[in-house]
Amino acid sequence: MRKWLLLLGCLCCTSPWVSAQSVHTRTARDNMPAVVAVNVAREDGSTFTGTGFILTPDGLIATSRHVVEQALYVNITFSNGAVSEEAKIVAHAPKVDLALLKINAQHLPTVQVVSSARVQPGQEITVIGNPRRLQNTVSSGLISQVRQKADGILWHQISAPISPSSSGSPVFNTEGKVIGVAFASYSGENNQNLNFAVPSDYLLQLIQSAGYSLPDQALKKPDLSTNPFIRHIQKSWELLLRILHHFFGPKDPLAA
Repeated sequence: MRKWLLLLGCLCCTSPWVSAQSVHTRTARDNMPAVVAVNVAREDGSTFTGTGFILTPDGLIATSRHVVEQALYVNITFSNGAVSEEAKIVAHAPKVDLALLKINAQHLPTVQVVSSARVQPGQEITVIGNPRRLQNTVSSGLISQVRQKADGILWHQISAPISPSSSGSPVFNTEGKVIGVAFASYSGENNQNLNFAVPSDYLLQLIQSAGYSLPDQALKKPDLSTNPFIRHIQKSWELLLRILHHFFGPKDPLAA
């Protein structure tokens, strides 16, 4: 019996994450299809590419406001290379660097946006963007600090690198949900990894004020069977029941 108890103890104490995919790998796999390139032709004849992400299956897209400023024409390139018809600018935030675009579409993949109220310094993040037009580049980092400007606006200082064309990139927490929108970095010889994101609460406010609503993700029950921790607990519990039945369950009278 001692051997069985030792085996059970080892199973219960072993981390279920050893063989599991990393947080960043799972976040990238689940969300890459919903991250897009925002292509802009400006009034002065120049072109610019930024990043956006799909909020609703019918084509509501978030990006940074400065990406689409002075835009004459905007369209979207999806992760599979498909290009949309013209995207319309339907809303922008006056005090933070956010804008909403809309295309006519159906059944698009989406991200899930959650409140940023509980974001803390040191929190691990994943960013998916299009730096230098290298679409769906995945980077990782931390929430370096939550900064409050003199006007009361909050910024997330992040350590994940932000390069040109990454403006509008979604910032994901360890659950693969959007908690911010990357928009700027301090460049220069003496500035290293000083990057910033707009907290997602501002995006949620913009979506609501513009008259849009997000899919009701809260009603969707999570698939616990795909969670490595839950699977580990289930297997340990099954083994425990077998061990208890072996030693304390009814005996077969015909058994030797």
